[in-house]
Amino acid sequence: MSSDRLPTEFWVQAQLRRFNAAGTGAYLLRRGDTERGTILVRLIGREGTRILIQVRDLEGKLAWMGVKDGAVLNNEDADSYVTRAVDRDSDLWVIEVETRNGENPFENEVVGL
Repeated sequence: MSSDRLPTEFWVQAQLRRFNAAGTGAYLLRRGDTERGTILVRLIGREGTRILIQVRDLEGKLAWMGVKDGAVLNNEDADSYVTRAVDRDSDLWVIEVETRNGENPFENEVVGL
């Protein structure tokens, strides 16, 4: 990994500011490792919750993978998934974003969705 990589904390802060400026509800639910933590995003839509987890593609570029094949989950299933993910990775950041249709608000490629 390159040492010039942006710390996770700065990336998260920038995204939360971007959402706020656009009038989109976005909330930090859990802080992870400030330098290298992985990010999990709960996309809250009208139909339920989709969860994206940050991954790197084969070239090392950031991408998002939809968990459970990008399925819409009810809140109980989404909460359970997040709890298990945090138990597996104590460095994990968790962000919640309110969207109309559960669309991915990030510019990066989504894999497995």
